[in-house]
Amino acid sequence: MNVQLFIPCFVDQLFPETGFNMVKVLEKLGCTVNYNPNQTCCGQPAFNAGYWDEARSVANKFIKDFHTVDYIVAPSGSCTGFVRNYYGKLFDNSAAHNDVKMLRRQLYEFTEFLTDVLHVTDLGATLNGVATYHDACGALRECGIKEGPRSLLSKVKGLELKEMNDCEVCCGFGGTFSVKFEPISIGMGEQKVNNAVASGADYLISTDLSCLMHLDGYIRKHELNIKTMHIADVLASGW
Repeated sequence: MNVQLFIPCFVDQLFPETGFNMVKVLEKLGCTVNYNPNQTCCGQPAFNAGYWDEARSVANKFIKDFHTVDYIVAPSGSCTGFVRNYYGKLFDNSAAHNDVKMLRRQLYEFTEFLTDVLHVTDLGATLNGVATYHDACGALRECGIKEGPRSLLSKVKGLELKEMNDCEVCCGFGGTFSVKFEPISIGMGEQKVNNAVASGADYLISTDLSCLMHLDGYIRKHELNIKTMHIADVLASGW
Protein backbone atom coordinates (compact mmCIF):
# COMPACT_ATOMS: atom_id res chain seq x y z
CA MET A 1 0.00 0.00 0.00
CA ASN A 2 1.31 3.46 -0.93
CA VAL A 3 1.08 6.13 1.74
CA GLN A 4 1.78 9.85 1.49
CA LEU A 5 3.03 11.53 4.66
CA PHE A 6 1.57 14.80 5.85
CA ILE A 7 3.89 16.19 8.52
CA PRO A 8 2.38 19.20 10.32
CA CYS A 9 4.46 22.33 10.88
CA PHE A 10 5.22 21.84 14.56
CA VAL A 11 6.13 18.17 14.06
CA ASP A 12 8.53 19.13 11.29
CA GLN A 13 10.13 21.93 13.30
CA LEU A 14 10.05 20.62 16.88
CA PHE A 15 9.37 16.87 16.97
CA PRO A 16 10.81 15.31 13.78
CA GLU A 17 11.54 12.04 15.59
CA THR A 18 7.79 11.40 15.79
CA GLY A 19 7.57 11.64 12.01
CA PHE A 20 10.40 9.15 11.64
CA ASN A 21 8.76 6.79 14.12
CA MET A 22 5.52 6.97 12.17
CA VAL A 23 7.44 5.94 9.05
CA LYS A 24 9.06 3.11 11.02
CA VAL A 25 5.66 1.74 12.04
CA LEU A 26 4.09 2.10 8.59
CA GLU A 27 7.01 0.41 6.86
CA LYS A 28 6.90 -2.45 9.36
CA LEU A 29 3.31 -2.99 8.27
CA GLY A 30 4.34 -3.20 4.62
CA CYS A 31 3.45 0.31 3.48
CA THR A 32 5.52 2.16 0.89
CA VAL A 33 5.89 5.60 2.42
CA ASN A 34 6.42 8.75 0.36
CA TYR A 35 7.03 12.33 1.42
CA ASN A 36 6.49 15.40 -0.74
CA PRO A 37 9.11 17.94 0.41
CA ASN A 38 7.11 20.79 -1.12
CA GLN A 39 4.36 20.45 1.49
CA THR A 40 3.84 23.25 3.99
CA CYS A 41 1.03 24.18 6.41
CA CYS A 42 -2.59 23.08 6.05
CA GLY A 43 -3.73 26.63 6.82
CA GLN A 44 -5.32 26.02 10.21
CA PRO A 45 -3.52 28.80 12.18
CA ALA A 46 -4.59 31.49 9.71
CA PHE A 47 -8.14 30.12 9.54
CA ASN A 48 -8.55 30.04 13.32
CA ALA A 49 -7.21 33.60 13.57
CA GLY A 50 -9.89 34.79 11.14
CA TYR A 51 -7.67 35.22 8.08
CA TRP A 52 -9.74 33.07 5.73
CA ASP A 53 -8.34 34.49 2.48
CA GLU A 54 -4.78 33.77 3.60
CA ALA A 55 -5.85 30.34 4.86
CA ARG A 56 -7.46 29.60 1.49
CA SER A 57 -4.20 30.43 -0.29
CA VAL A 58 -2.24 28.04 1.92
CA ALA A 59 -4.94 25.39 1.68
CA ASN A 60 -4.98 25.64 -2.12
CA LYS A 61 -1.28 24.78 -2.13
CA PHE A 62 -1.97 21.88 0.23
CA ILE A 63 -4.60 20.50 -2.16
CA LYS A 64 -2.10 20.63 -5.03
CA ASP A 65 0.69 19.07 -2.97
CA PHE A 66 -1.57 16.16 -1.97
CA HIS A 67 -3.40 15.58 -5.24
CA THR A 68 -3.09 11.80 -5.06
CA VAL A 69 -5.12 8.60 -5.00
CA ASP A 70 -2.88 7.27 -2.20
CA TYR A 71 -3.82 7.36 1.46
CA ILE A 72 -2.47 10.43 3.26
CA VAL A 73 -1.47 9.87 6.88
CA ALA A 74 -0.69 12.51 9.52
CA PRO A 75 0.41 12.30 13.18
CA SER A 76 -2.19 14.89 14.14
CA GLY A 77 -5.92 14.74 14.73
CA SER A 78 -6.02 18.54 14.80
CA CYS A 79 -4.68 19.06 11.28
CA THR A 80 -6.59 16.07 9.92
CA GLY A 81 -9.81 17.35 11.46
CA PHE A 82 -9.26 20.82 10.06
CA VAL A 83 -8.84 19.60 6.50
CA ARG A 84 -11.83 17.27 6.76
CA ASN A 85 -14.23 19.69 8.39
CA TYR A 86 -13.27 23.15 7.19
CA TYR A 87 -11.79 22.87 3.70
CA GLY A 88 -15.36 22.48 2.50
CA LYS A 89 -16.14 25.93 3.91
CA LEU A 90 -13.07 27.47 2.28
CA PHE A 91 -13.74 25.98 -1.15
CA ASP A 92 -17.53 25.75 -1.30
CA ASN A 93 -18.81 26.35 -4.86
CA SER A 94 -15.26 26.59 -6.19
CA ALA A 95 -13.29 24.74 -8.86
CA ALA A 96 -11.46 22.90 -6.08
CA HIS A 97 -14.66 21.39 -4.69
CA ASN A 98 -14.12 17.87 -6.11
CA ASP A 99 -10.42 17.88 -5.20
CA VAL A 100 -11.38 18.71 -1.62
CA LYS A 101 -13.90 15.86 -1.54
CA MET A 102 -11.21 13.40 -2.67
CA LEU A 103 -8.66 14.79 -0.21
CA ARG A 104 -11.07 14.44 2.70
CA ARG A 105 -11.64 10.78 1.80
CA GLN A 106 -7.92 9.99 1.54
CA LEU A 107 -6.64 11.77 4.67
CA TYR A 108 -6.33 9.83 7.94
CA GLU A 109 -4.91 10.48 11.37
CA PHE A 110 -2.14 7.96 12.13
CA THR A 111 -3.91 5.74 14.70
CA GLU A 112 -7.13 5.90 12.71
CA PHE A 113 -5.26 4.62 9.66
CA LEU A 114 -3.77 1.73 11.64
CA THR A 115 -7.05 0.58 13.17
CA ASP A 116 -9.63 1.49 10.50
CA VAL A 117 -7.70 0.92 7.26
CA LEU A 118 -4.95 -1.58 8.08
CA HIS A 119 -7.02 -3.21 10.85
CA VAL A 120 -3.97 -3.60 13.08
CA THR A 121 -3.76 -3.11 16.84
CA ASP A 122 -0.66 -5.09 17.90
CA LEU A 123 2.58 -3.59 16.60
CA GLY A 124 4.84 -5.70 18.80
CA ALA A 125 5.85 -2.63 20.81
CA THR A 126 7.22 -2.75 24.34
CA LEU A 127 7.21 0.05 26.92
CA ASN A 128 7.36 -0.67 30.62
CA GLY A 129 5.32 1.52 32.92
CA VAL A 130 1.89 3.01 33.52
CA ALA A 131 0.28 5.26 30.93
CA THR A 132 -2.77 7.47 30.71
CA TYR A 133 -4.33 8.75 27.51
CA HIS A 134 -5.42 12.31 26.73
CA ASP A 135 -8.24 12.67 24.19
CA ALA A 136 -7.08 15.59 22.07
CA CYS A 137 -9.96 17.78 20.90
CA GLY A 138 -9.06 17.50 17.21
CA ALA A 139 -8.88 13.72 17.30
CA LEU A 140 -11.95 13.17 19.49
CA ARG A 141 -14.33 15.90 18.41
CA GLU A 142 -13.37 16.48 14.80
CA CYS A 143 -12.32 12.96 13.76
CA GLY A 144 -14.36 10.81 16.14
CA ILE A 145 -11.27 8.97 17.38
CA LYS A 146 -11.78 7.40 20.80
CA GLU A 147 -11.24 3.65 21.11
CA GLY A 148 -8.58 3.14 18.43
CA PRO A 149 -5.62 4.65 20.33
CA ARG A 150 -6.64 2.80 23.48
CA SER A 151 -6.78 -0.50 21.57
CA LEU A 152 -3.29 0.13 20.23
CA LEU A 153 -1.91 1.03 23.66
CA SER A 154 -3.56 -1.98 25.30
CA LYS A 155 -1.40 -4.26 23.12
CA VAL A 156 1.91 -2.62 24.07
CA LYS A 157 3.83 -5.14 26.17
CA GLY A 158 4.71 -3.95 29.66
CA LEU A 159 2.37 -0.97 29.51
CA GLU A 160 -0.55 -0.62 31.90
CA LEU A 161 -3.21 1.82 30.71
CA LYS A 162 -5.13 3.80 33.34
CA GLU A 163 -7.85 6.32 32.61
CA MET A 164 -7.50 9.69 34.30
CA ASN A 165 -10.37 11.89 35.40
CA ASP A 166 -11.78 14.16 32.68
CA CYS A 167 -9.73 12.47 29.96
CA GLU A 168 -11.95 14.11 27.30
CA VAL A 169 -11.59 17.66 28.67
CA CYS A 170 -9.47 20.11 26.63
CA CYS A 171 -5.88 20.57 27.78
CA GLY A 172 -6.03 24.33 27.17
CA PHE A 173 -3.69 24.63 24.20
CA GLY A 174 -6.05 25.42 21.33
CA GLY A 175 -3.39 27.06 19.16
CA THR A 176 -3.82 30.84 19.38
CA PHE A 177 -6.11 30.34 22.40
CA SER A 178 -3.03 29.67 24.54
CA VAL A 179 -1.59 33.03 23.48
CA LYS A 180 -4.75 35.13 23.69
CA PHE A 181 -6.01 33.60 26.93
CA GLU A 182 -2.79 32.54 28.66
CA PRO A 183 -4.07 32.34 32.27
CA ILE A 184 -7.05 30.18 31.28
CA SER A 185 -4.84 28.01 29.08
CA ILE A 186 -2.36 27.44 31.90
CA GLY A 187 -5.15 26.62 34.34
CA MET A 188 -6.60 24.02 31.98
CA GLY A 189 -3.15 22.54 31.41
CA GLU A 190 -2.57 22.36 35.15
CA GLN A 191 -5.84 20.50 35.65
CA LYS A 192 -5.00 18.02 32.90
CA VAL A 193 -1.50 17.33 34.23
CA ASN A 194 -2.75 16.96 37.81
CA ASN A 195 -5.32 14.42 36.67
CA ALA A 196 -2.64 12.51 34.79
CA VAL A 197 -0.31 12.49 37.79
CA ALA A 198 -3.16 11.41 40.10
CA SER A 199 -3.74 8.36 37.90
CA GLY A 200 -0.26 7.13 38.82
CA ALA A 201 0.94 7.29 35.22
CA ASP A 202 4.55 7.43 34.15
CA TYR A 203 3.52 8.50 30.64
CA LEU A 204 0.93 10.94 29.35
CA ILE A 205 0.13 9.87 25.79
CA SER A 206 -1.90 11.46 23.01
CA THR A 207 -2.32 11.59 19.24
CA ASP A 208 -1.43 15.30 19.09
CA LEU A 209 1.92 16.88 19.80
CA SER A 210 0.34 20.32 20.05
CA CYS A 211 -1.42 19.21 23.24
CA LEU A 212 1.65 17.37 24.49
CA MET A 213 3.91 20.37 23.87
CA HIS A 214 1.61 22.53 25.97
CA LEU A 215 1.36 19.98 28.78
CA ASP A 216 5.08 19.24 28.74
CA GLY A 217 5.79 22.92 29.31
CA TYR A 218 3.81 22.80 32.55
CA ILE A 219 5.39 19.50 33.56
CA ARG A 220 8.93 20.80 33.03
CA LYS A 221 8.28 24.08 34.82
CA HIS A 222 6.99 22.27 37.90
CA GLU A 223 9.50 19.40 37.64
CA LEU A 224 6.86 16.70 37.76
CA ASN A 225 7.69 13.02 37.41
CA ILE A 226 5.69 12.21 34.29
CA LYS A 227 6.70 12.10 30.62
CA THR A 228 4.68 13.08 27.56
CA MET A 229 4.80 10.79 24.51
CA HIS A 230 3.13 10.80 21.13
CA ILE A 231 1.49 7.48 20.40
CA ALA A 232 3.68 6.95 17.31
CA ASP A 233 6.75 7.08 19.57
CA VAL A 234 5.14 4.53 21.89
CA LEU A 235 4.28 2.14 19.05
CA ALA A 236 7.81 2.36 17.68
CA SER A 237 9.35 1.43 21.05
CA GLY A 238 11.00 -1.88 21.91
CA TRP A 239 11.66 -3.30 18.45
